[in-house]
Amino acid sequence: MSQLSVIIVAMNEAHDIAGCLESVQGWADEIIVFDSGSTDGTQDICRRYAVRLFETDWPGDGPQKNRALDQARGDWVLCLDADERVGPELRAQIQQVLRGDTPHAAFSMPRSSSFCGQFMRHGGWWPDRITRLFRRERGRFTEPRTHAALVVDGSVGALDGPIIHLSVTDLHEVLDKLNVYSTEGARAMFGEGRRSSPAKALGKGFWAFVRTYLLRAGFLDGRLGLVLALANAHGTYYRYMKLWLLQRGVGARS
Repeated sequence: MSQLSVIIVAMNEAHDIAGCLESVQGWADEIIVFDSGSTDGTQDICRRYAVRLFETDWPGDGPQKNRALDQARGDWVLCLDADERVGPELRAQIQQVLRGDTPHAAFSMPRSSSFCGQFMRHGGWWPDRITRLFRRERGRFTEPRTHAALVVDGSVGALDGPIIHLSVTDLHEVLDKLNVYSTEGARAMFGEGRRSSPAKALGKGFWAFVRTYLLRAGFLDGRLGLVLALANAHGTYYRYMKLWLLQRGVGARS
């Protein structure tokens, strides 16, 4: 049976990390956590579990995940965020992969994400298929500071069991993430030489709402579907407004 390494990057995840670790404890061969300066006791929680804990700086999402990957010793690697959990169905399917002789270099799986206490089934949030399980020698993460992508050398199979993603618990967290991600997105676009304007920011924000709420049927998720669509619209608007301000020499601060 092949061995499995789980890699997790974390910062100030004391409210989430225990649930993530418990979902893989006891059946993963090793769990690697890279913590980048948590001040809320995340490290102490990790030490209660059988994990390999590394405390380091934050070079960005992709570089940090590649650091963790470089420490992995398993034949296969499962990458998780601290607010994600492996449910029983996905666990059984991963174990079947480890016992078998698959020709695939990686596997994707759906992600079931909650928004303010409700698991969303529309608006682009389901099935939200992501590739997270891969052969250690056949995968590497891209280098952006947020939302790095996994690049796989080989074919990608499909699993049906979902990753459980406790995305945001309340509007305070929504606004915090909106601010951070819009800043990082604006900086990335600025580095690529892209341009914006107030009119473009308004247009992009409006289109994000239409795409989420109407084209992707976010309205079927009820009132929180509307809240989610508005949050997406605001995040897109502020990303392009921050890009415009960067063009004018005004720094985008998170």
